[in-house]
Amino acid sequence: MAIKALAWLVRAFDPPVYCYHEIVHNQLVVARFRDLGVVFVDDIAEVPPGRPVMLSAHGSAPEVVRAARESGGYVVDAVCPLVTKVHHEVKIRSGQGYRILYVGHEGHEEAVGTMAVAPDDIDRVESRRDVEQLGDLEGPVAVLAQTTLSHRDWADVLAAARERFPGLWQPGRSDLCFATTNRQSALEAIAARCDTVIVIGSSNSSNTRALERLAVESGCRRVYRVNSVEELPGDLAGTVGVTAGASAPDELVQAVIARLEPRDGVEEVRVVDEDEYFPPPRHLRELIATVGEVLTIGLGGDPAAQPPIDDRGLHASDVLASL
Repeated sequence: MAIKALAWLVRAFDPPVYCYHEIVHNQLVVARFRDLGVVFVDDIAEVPPGRPVMLSAHGSAPEVVRAARESGGYVVDAVCPLVTKVHHEVKIRSGQGYRILYVGHEGHEEAVGTMAVAPDDIDRVESRRDVEQLGDLEGPVAVLAQTTLSHRDWADVLAAARERFPGLWQPGRSDLCFATTNRQSALEAIAARCDTVIVIGSSNSSNTRALERLAVESGCRRVYRVNSVEELPGDLAGTVGVTAGASAPDELVQAVIARLEPRDGVEEVRVVDEDEYFPPPRHLRELIATVGEVLTIGLGGDPAAQPPIDDRGLHASDVLASL
């Protein structure tokens, strides 16, 4: 959703278009947008008044969202709906008097934004040891998670939290991103069969690094994380497993497979068919419709006769490749 949303801003506005933090944690995606005039900033104050700005998929602190909207430009908050759910739970549990354990990586944009929702009522933990070293917490305790965690890391910390706080509250539905957990489950299914595992994605991608660790922990002897075909080692042999972080472009995955030139073909392993769809925010849908009407008129067509744009049918990788 976030990649498609930024692509629409690029089409709708003259450059520069601004984005608070990298739209997703993938170097190739970010570089593609930079080439199109997108300026990525880590301080919302760097956005000139009146310029269009997008807030990244990882979620932003409430004060950042307010500052962006007060700047006078067109603002799109492209936060992942799963992150929005966690923000909502933090706000609700804080208001009910809970002390919140947030399982997340130090300094990660998603963790920073989530903890800013209720900074006085939340403790970040990342390991079983972190849970054990917490002081005595007064009142009820809740646990929530960064959406891109490894499901193994989450399960270990959750078990420690349950042992420490028997009345622990946790959401009825997992906070973990389905795209992340599906990739981890598929990798677990193939890792033991592989002489080498290639993990495609950037070093600052939490879910990519989780895949890399999982491949090592599963016993694979050679594990390489690459962000381009040029980074592939030249001495690969035997069975090679390929997986990718959630934000890695499909064109890069296909390029890696083509460079490997598998002699005995490619076996695709699926553990589940993903059919989740997150529509763009309402005001962005209105912008998309307006852009479509302008293009139709410019080509001499009748806007009323044109079908609505099928955002669900547009894959992010196809949108990125078309820019």
